[in-house]
Amino acid sequence: MRNNNQSSVSEFILLGLPIQKEEQGMYYTLFLVMYLTTVLGNLLIILLIRLDSHLHTPMYFFLSHLALTDISFSSVTAPKMLMNMLTQSQSISYAGCISQEFFFLLFGGLDSFLLTAMAYDRYVAICHPLHYNIIMSPVLCVLLVILSWVLSSASAFVHTFLLSHLMRKGNQSSASEFLLLGLPIQKEEQGMYYTLFLVMYLTTVLGNLLIILLIRLDARLHTPMYFFLSHLALTDISFSSVTAPKMLMNMLTHSQSISYAGCISQVYFFLFFADIDSFLLTSMAYDRYVAICHPLHYTRIMSQGLCFLLVFLSWVLSCAGALVHTLLLAHLSFSEDNTLHHFFCDLSALLKLSSSDTTVNDLVILIVGSMVITLPFICILVSYGHIGATVLKLPSIKGICKAFSTCGSHLSVVSLYYGAIIGLYFVPSSNNTNDKDVIVAVLYTLVTPMLNPFIYSLRNQDMKRALKNLLSRGTFSV
Repeated sequence: MRNNNQSSVSEFILLGLPIQKEEQGMYYTLFLVMYLTTVLGNLLIILLIRLDSHLHTPMYFFLSHLALTDISFSSVTAPKMLMNMLTQSQSISYAGCISQEFFFLLFGGLDSFLLTAMAYDRYVAICHPLHYNIIMSPVLCVLLVILSWVLSSASAFVHTFLLSHLMRKGNQSSASEFLLLGLPIQKEEQGMYYTLFLVMYLTTVLGNLLIILLIRLDARLHTPMYFFLSHLALTDISFSSVTAPKMLMNMLTHSQSISYAGCISQVYFFLFFADIDSFLLTSMAYDRYVAICHPLHYTRIMSQGLCFLLVFLSWVLSCAGALVHTLLLAHLSFSEDNTLHHFFCDLSALLKLSSSDTTVNDLVILIVGSMVITLPFICILVSYGHIGATVLKLPSIKGICKAFSTCGSHLSVVSLYYGAIIGLYFVPSSNNTNDKDVIVAVLYTLVTPMLNPFIYSLRNQDMKRALKNLLSRGTFSV
C-alpha cells in the first residue's frame, strides 16, 4: 500500500566468481566434483542410517536430516553456478532469483537449527545418560525437526516476501486510516452498551488473572492440565485486549477511525492469539486423552519438556500463520472507500474492501485455516472419541462420572470457541449488512474469554479448593 512508483526487472546478472576466463574450465571441473561429492556422500549417510538398525538413534536421526539439508543447500546455488560457467551465461530470471533466495535462507536456517538439536542430544547423552531414553524420545526428536522446518520456513518467507515487495511493479494507492462503523446499535444506546462491554472486558481480565494467580500459588495445580490452562488464560486476556480497548475508546469518543498501522497490527495480533487458543485447546484435549486412556503412563508421556514444547510450538505456529496473513494483507491496495462494517479490523472485511486481486489471500486463508483451525478441531474430536470409548468401558457409573467431570470444563470451552467459528463461517447471512458477523465476533472476542474463568471455576473442584485456600489465607492474614 505504498504511494510511489516502482519499476520491475525480468532478470538479474550474476557476475560469478572472480576468476579468469581461461581458468573457468579447471574451476568448473573442481566445483562439479565438489558438488557431486556432497550429494553422493550425504546420500550414502542417509542410506546407511536407514539400512542399519544400530543407527536408529536420535543422534543419527538428526544426522540424516542434516545430510538431506546439506544436499538441498548445495543444490540451491551449485547447479546454477555450474550451468552459468558452462554456457558462459550470467543471467538469472526474477522468479529464479526470488526462489533461490527463499531456499537458500530456508536450508541455511534449517542447518543451524539441526546443529543445535544435535548439540542438545549430545548434552543429554553426556550430562544425563540415565535419563537419555526418556528425554530424547521419538516424539521430541520429530517435534524438534518439525520446529526447525517451521522456524526456518517462516524466517525465509518473511525475508523473501519483503524482498519481492521491494521489486514489485506498478502504482499502488495507500490508505492512511480506516473507518470502523462499530456495532449495529443506536446512538442513544451506546452509553448502556459501553458500560456493558467495559464490565465484560474487566471481568475477562480480572477473571483470567485470578486463574493464573491460583495456578501459580497452589502447588497442587502444578500439573500439565493447569499449565496449559494458565497459558490459555493469558491468551484470553491478550485476545480480548486486541479489540475491546479500541472499541470502547471509539464508543466513548464517538470516533470511528483507526490508523493503517493500527489496523494491520490489530489483524496480526487478533489472528495470533486466536490461533494460540486453538492450539492450546488441542494440547489440553491431548492431555485429557492421555490422563484417561493411558493413566499409568501419564507422568512419563506428559513430561515437563513435552508441555513446554507444545506451548512453544503453539506460539511459533500461530506467529507464522498470523505473519503470513498480515504480510499478504500489507501487499494489497485499497480504494478510496475505507469504511469497514465491523468494530475491529477483521481480515475478511479488509479483503472485501481491497481493490487488488485477493485470490492468493483467499487461498492462504483456506490452507492456513485448515492447519490452525480445522486440523486441531479434528484432533480434539479424535481425542474425545478415544476418551468416550475408554470411559464407556469403565465398570461403575461413579467412574464414568468422575472421568467426564475432568473433561467437562474443557468441552464447554471448546464448544464455545468452535461454535462461534462455525456460526460465523458456516451459517449463511440472511442479509448483506454483515450484522450477523459483527454479533458473532462479539461472542468470540468478548463473551467466550469472559466465560472461561467461570467455566473452570464453577465446574472444577481443584480450582474451587485453590480459591478457598487463597481466601482463607487472606482472611487469616487480616
